[in-house]
Amino acid sequence: MRRILGIDPGLAHMGWGIIDQIGSRLVHVEHGVISTKAGGDIGARLVTLHIQLVSIIQRLSPLEIAIEQPFVHKDPSAALKLGYARATALLAGAQANLVIAEYTPNHIKKSVVGSGHAQKDQVMFMVRRLLPTAGVTETDAADALGVAITHAHMCGDRLRPVL
Repeated sequence: MRRILGIDPGLAHMGWGIIDQIGSRLVHVEHGVISTKAGGDIGARLVTLHIQLVSIIQRLSPLEIAIEQPFVHKDPSAALKLGYARATALLAGAQANLVIAEYTPNHIKKSVVGSGHAQKDQVMFMVRRLLPTAGVTETDAADALGVAITHAHMCGDRLRPVL
């Protein structure tokens, strides 16, 4: 069995989802969204993300973490904030000595939906089909579960062990 934590990074809303892979079967464990107050102190927001991710990792004991790589936005400030949130998630995984993998948005959409240019509602639909007991309603959590599903489908060549 592999327990995988998927992360859809964001400073305001960070989606997370955990699945177990048992052979070729995927089983939903838990999911959620960590939210921080927009416009608040960035340091305090990052601490909130980190504390909550560490708590999730300690409570649910994933062995691997898969995170979405950023899509380069036209707004450099937004891209930088997304980078901060991503780094916080990577730090939490590295501190727990988890295997870390990263996937592009198009790769995730292709893996979950079959099209690299799928819309968010299509990802949500397929996550609900693949994990019918999840009852996911938040798009950020559905995206995170999509990242975990993508990782479960990938071979070991994309894994990067943490030193």
